Amino acid sequence: MQARTLTQLMAQNRDAPRSITFHNGENDSRQLSFAQLNDRALGLLHHLQQLGAKPGDKIILLLNSNEQFVDAFWAAVLGGIVPVPVAIGISDEHRHKLLRIARKLGSPYLYTDRRMVDRLDAFSAANGNAEDQSTFAALRARSLCADEVPDISIKAQAYDAKPEDIAFIQFSSGSTSEPKGVVLTHANLIANIDGSTQAAGFNENDTSLSWMPLTHDMGLIGFHLVMFANRVHAHLMPTELFVRRPLLWLSIASQVRATILCSPNFGYRHYLKVLGERSPGNLDLSTVRLIFNGAEPISVELCEEFLARLSSQSLDRNAMFPVYGLAEASLAVSFPPVGRAYRAVQLNRHKLAVGTRAEVLQRASRDALGLVSVGKAIPLCELRIAADDDTPLADGHIGHIHIRGGNVTGGYFNAPEVNAETFTADGWLRTGDLGLVLDGETYITGRYKEILFVNGQNYYPHDLEAIAQRAPGMELGKVVVAGARPPGAETDQLVVFMLHRGDLAEFLQVATEATRLINEHTGLEVADVVPVNRIPKTTSGKIQRHLLESQYAEGEFAAALAQLAQLRATRSASVGAAGGSEGLEAQLLRICNSVLVGRTITREDNLFEIGASSLKLIEIHEQIDRDYPGTLDITELFDHPTVGELATHLASKLK
Repeated sequence: MQARTLTQLMAQNRDAPRSITFHNGENDSRQLSFAQLNDRALGLLHHLQQLGAKPGDKIILLLNSNEQFVDAFWAAVLGGIVPVPVAIGISDEHRHKLLRIARKLGSPYLYTDRRMVDRLDAFSAANGNAEDQSTFAALRARSLCADEVPDISIKAQAYDAKPEDIAFIQFSSGSTSEPKGVVLTHANLIANIDGSTQAAGFNENDTSLSWMPLTHDMGLIGFHLVMFANRVHAHLMPTELFVRRPLLWLSIASQVRATILCSPNFGYRHYLKVLGERSPGNLDLSTVRLIFNGAEPISVELCEEFLARLSSQSLDRNAMFPVYGLAEASLAVSFPPVGRAYRAVQLNRHKLAVGTRAEVLQRASRDALGLVSVGKAIPLCELRIAADDDTPLADGHIGHIHIRGGNVTGGYFNAPEVNAETFTADGWLRTGDLGLVLDGETYITGRYKEILFVNGQNYYPHDLEAIAQRAPGMELGKVVVAGARPPGAETDQLVVFMLHRGDLAEFLQVATEATRLINEHTGLEVADVVPVNRIPKTTSGKIQRHLLESQYAEGEFAAALAQLAQLRATRSASVGAAGGSEGLEAQLLRICNSVLVGRTITREDNLFEIGASSLKLIEIHEQIDRDYPGTLDITELFDHPTVGELATHLASKLK
């Protein structure tokens, strides 16, 4: 009989000759059979029931250990208790998030370890307000520590869950101040498991390896529940171990003959950075048939670099498997065909507004934005592209991504207003993502709320960040582009935040190059490039742009920006003194300075480096054309970007 709940799934699989292997180091692993997992979960459930937990109650899982997490997750599920995974973070913001979740849940239980309880106790005493202290006191009174659980030989009786019962609640990663709890029923998860299995062909001959955190839907659902359901030989390594020793990831994959791997951009970048110029070693990755690539915008460049570096280790380039999903869909929404090389398309980045028909470009085009196909909707799930008014759009048009199906959540926990905004009148869930379907393939362009509106066009932060990262000394993950409003301004401006700790004169060179690149490739004017000591991210690695935007708006970077302005002025003065200012040069300088109000342009300044927008360039060209009709085409400003070069070129044409 087909399992209709996770409880039934455990009953069907507990005697299967399969196991989960937990890797805690290079030669440090522990196997846990499905039968042992069942027994340990029921033994732990007995203690949760002794604490007072009953079916329908919520329990927060706050654990570092994968093994302890899996035990606790199944103990809760088998008891009808609703597990709520929460990632452990090191900042006060993460602790505040935990307390916000606890208040939203009502009176949850907590399963953690003694060290974490002591840390929360100290935090509550030192930093918590009265509300936080009260919340923590209630949480602590209903807590159980994994390292203090006595004998688990007494087995509880499993609860007979129904398909419509809540299986667990997945809270958002907290990129905004108010985390949202995605309610996933047993029916949702079983539908996701069935659809994913049909689309990817998981089977008992597969061997999986994952370093994704179990508090993330890719880790918990994709690489634990889906693998467990298909009796896959599953291997899990802690995220912290991957961060410390990324090369161990593929070393273990080679040893265990893994067929299924996963990683977002961060993982490929981290692996390649640590690998450097070294050989990957003597690996055999010939068994790898799928590398799930998702969780953040997929980088074509990283895909290519990773596949190229590992081709010598027999990694099949057809294994790269770009996918699209979200917690609201119990993880999976769309997969490409298995065994096919991944596909990419180049679109005009200036024509990505909702309702616009996408313009396909050649890769070499300056305006090209590379997007990777994530295939089509998996079985039991539907996807459509819609206009702002929720009406479906034809293929090839940019629009909002809507989903519906058995795997899609019925809503967020205790959030009626959010739920009303999330679902359309005809029952589709608004994902908050934008994309298009082109020739039957789905492409994701970005998050609707992160769109930057500049000069009447839509731009995506991750696209502009990828351009800025081409500057020497910059890396993926160390630059953030946002629309921020400086004190006193009436509109948002394009601001680039760069991770930098050191000399500002050195930073100025990198900032200037990043400005030039963005301007040259998009025509956009960068208002400020801001050095920051830290890029704020959620525990799942998502950039918290709103925090940087708030700090910028509140003037927290004013001192550093004033120092940079002084450095620029000093440099411009020294360059200007060395340059000529006669004839055409002087005339062009007057034009540029009249258009670029607030800046002092010298003959050596590159118009793109100083951030002249495309609109400003048009204005400059119009004034030149008024004085010298038909002499210069606007494209010649790109070929001769400094006033000195442009004056020499113009003089040659006037002879």
